[in-house]
Amino acid sequence: MTFYKQLLQATEKERSMLLSLPLIKHGATGELSLETYVAFLTQAYHHVKHTTPLLMSTGGRLDERYEWLRGAIAEYIDEEIGHQEWILNDIEACGLDKEQVRRGRPSLATELMVSYAYDMINRVNPIGFFGMVLVLEGTSTAVASQAAIAISKSLNLPANCFSYLSSHGALDVEHTKFYEDIVNKIDDVQDQQQLIHAAKVFYKLYADIFRDLGEQSSGKT
Repeated sequence: MTFYKQLLQATEKERSMLLSLPLIKHGATGELSLETYVAFLTQAYHHVKHTTPLLMSTGGRLDERYEWLRGAIAEYIDEEIGHQEWILNDIEACGLDKEQVRRGRPSLATELMVSYAYDMINRVNPIGFFGMVLVLEGTSTAVASQAAIAISKSLNLPANCFSYLSSHGALDVEHTKFYEDIVNKIDDVQDQQQLIHAAKVFYKLYADIFRDLGEQSSGKT
């Protein structure tokens, strides 16, 4: 069994728990209010804006035996840079003030997930960051495009309100194979175990963001 398959198998329980959350199910079926959709985009902005800095930090912390991985990280950066602006443009297209979101603070759950990512890279093991990549891209592949279509129909919103969700549903399908190839080249057992551990934690932290959003939107979805 490849390490990528081992990683998916080891984190299946956490993935299933995330995808079973009411808010994610409501999003996939379009049962969200505009307020809740924008609240989701707001938290997405506050973690997506860290994607490029986190990737850069990861590349800088890798030791020489992972020199091959720096090139892959450079490709990721080229793909991901500036995506937070797509989110802000979606928020503006929904009729809200994107600059207010830019100046705002993330929820505690979002702040903790981002903090854990930086801590993993700088204190523990930069390979662990790829646990976050698995969680975010895997979730996008599973629900993003479907959610964009469903929410657009239910709220009668134009396509320019969904550039982030629509693009990531398609992009992350392509990224999955790229990610699989990277992970399968990680052959150090300790690094593999660290990646599995980090992925499990990131599933929990990402799920907490949706739990908080669900509590805030109770009765509004």
